[in-house]
Amino acid sequence: MTERRVVEERVARRRLQFPYVPGLLSFREAPALLEALRRLDTPPDVLMCDGHGLAHPRRFGIACHLGVLCDLPAIGCAKSRLVGEHAELARARGASVPLRHKLEIVGSVLRTRPGIRPVYVSVGHRIDLAGAQEIVLACAVRFRLPEPTRLADQLAARAKQTVSRGPDSMS
Repeated sequence: MTERRVVEERVARRRLQFPYVPGLLSFREAPALLEALRRLDTPPDVLMCDGHGLAHPRRFGIACHLGVLCDLPAIGCAKSRLVGEHAELARARGASVPLRHKLEIVGSVLRTRPGIRPVYVSVGHRIDLAGAQEIVLACAVRFRLPEPTRLADQLAARAKQTVSRGPDSMS
């Protein structure tokens, strides 16, 4: 993971078939995400999802869904906690504590920037928690959020603006 650069970006638009239901994000967003992944010329080595994996009430968040469907290692890296409790977290970059739910470790709370709110990392598929944390921390080079999810958020925001301006504004 020495070269950090965007290889390619893809956007897919799909009519929503499933309403927003907390805890069921996969059913709403996975169809468009799977379509965007199919459009890639270079298959990814790992998926990093802006959501949860095992740190989910049903122990199967969007990172689990996408990882299983694509048969790729998948990491959940969320901005907020969906389930679980954790101990106080040190303020230093790289500090982490286990995220526990119902006596089980379902993820970790990871500080990617000194003194800044942490992110919630959980296993999605074909990766262990230590490896997931290592990748998230390596990808969080300048901001709280790791670059893959931060850049995907920006790409989605640009795509939404393009839709609101009409089809002729696509580049």
